[in-house]
This record gives sequence, structure tokens and C-alpha cells, in this order.
Amino acid sequence: MNINVQQMMRQAQEMQERLKQMQEKIGNMVVEGTAGGGVVVVQMACKGTLEDIQIQESAINPAEKEMLEDLIIAACNDARAKGDQLMAEETRKMMEDMGLPTNMQLPF
Repeated sequence: MNINVQQMMRQAQEMQERLKQMQEKIGNMVVEGTAGGGVVVVQMACKGTLEDIQIQESAINPAEKEMLEDLIIAACNDARAKGDQLMAEETRKMMEDMGLPTNMQLPF
């Protein structure tokens, strides 16, 4: 029985290390978010830093400032959601590779 506990602890440590490596790798990946049919495009690292923003010139109208602000927010939210989805997919893959249930909540 003691061997099983030691084995479980080793697996937990391995999972923590793999999760840390995956988070570092994915944190540096860049996802793209769009709004207004591509009027606003943002590139955001999965760790949450905004890397680039592109706004079509036709959207730059002082009379429609609020609409442009809303498009920027929507594009950032779109990128954040894509980053979260990427992290969830990679976590599921890692857990499958380790023979663990994919619906397990991490970190534990």
C-alpha cells in the first residue's frame, strides 16, 4: 500500500511539473480576437498581455467613439476566450496523456 501512495505522489508531482510547463508554453502563445467583422483585430498573449491592435481607418470617427470602444472591448474579450479555450484543450490533452479523467478540476 505504501508503494501506491509513493507512486501517486510521484504522479502528482509529475502532473504539477507538466502543468507548469504547459502554462508557460501557452502563456506565451498569441491568440487573435476580432470584432465588427474584422474592423478591430487584437492579438493577445494567453497570459493576458495585449500584443497588438489593428483598427480599420473607416472605424475611426470621433462621432462614433463609443462604438469603437465597444469594438475594442469585444475584440479583447474574444481573444481572452480563445486563450482560455486553448488552455482548456491543452490541459485535457495532457490529462489524457497521463491516463487521468479529463473532467478533473486542476489545480488540485
